[in-house]
Amino acid sequence: MKLIFMGTPDFSVPPLDALVDAGLEVTAVYTQPPRPAGRGKKDRPTAVHARASALGLSVHTPTNLKSDEARATFQSHQADIAVVVAYGLILPQTILDGPTQGCLNIHASLLPRWRGAAPIHRAIMAGDSETGVAIMQMEAGLDTGPVLMTQTLAIESIDTTGTLHDKLSTLGADLITKTLTDLPNLTPSPQPEDGITYAHKIDKTEARIDWSKPATEISRQIRGLSPFPGAWCDIDGERVKFLNAVTTLGTAAPGTHLGGFKIACGENAVEITKAQRPGKRPMTAEDFLRGAKLPAKLH
Repeated sequence: MKLIFMGTPDFSVPPLDALVDAGLEVTAVYTQPPRPAGRGKKDRPTAVHARASALGLSVHTPTNLKSDEARATFQSHQADIAVVVAYGLILPQTILDGPTQGCLNIHASLLPRWRGAAPIHRAIMAGDSETGVAIMQMEAGLDTGPVLMTQTLAIESIDTTGTLHDKLSTLGADLITKTLTDLPNLTPSPQPEDGITYAHKIDKTEARIDWSKPATEISRQIRGLSPFPGAWCDIDGERVKFLNAVTTLGTAAPGTHLGGFKIACGENAVEITKAQRPGKRPMTAEDFLRGAKLPAKLH
């Protein structure tokens, strides 16, 4: 079986490694082009680009896949199947039809729940008790294709988008190898119409904390937006990010500092366990409070 792998961020690296480790022939890797990053704003290759190069794989970085040249190059690999995970470009129908067995997508949710760009963030922010990975046959619609395999994962009360991201990436790597091994015996299942939700891209306007909301909702916001973009509030003129929190009992006006790193909410309170000041590294609550005094009320 000849494979094309298409992915870009860190999330996509474990699946690439798993396919190579399984002895499958990855004839080409497609990823986003290098972009300026860091203090020097020098072009930096994507995580997948760096890993594919280290593995000695052929890497392609087109800015789009709509041209005749891009289509011809894609078809020249004579792939049996393409594996797509967090690639970042829309695949036109000519590309979807290129591999003889189509394109498979590793999606970080239990479809049809959380189709779209930010399934991990949205699952935590919505208070879901579980999520998982779906291996889907790709078609022109947004995450609408039939599903070949799924695997469920519990969302723990201390999970952030960061921790869940890593768990799901590992889970996806395992599941895609199982799917390809069992492919001749699998029957695609159309997604049900009931239960469809969309994981819209995170907007930075969602990041400011409104202390009048219930503690459970604020805790989900903090964990769902950690590590990026980071839920925040203003402390003495600084935009401080809160990166993890647990709910606790407490009654006072919303935003009131209740001692330690405990903040009153519209209902109950949250205990901040990890925070980050501008330009600083993330810190435990204990380390943060050694160098900062919280005001009587946060805004």
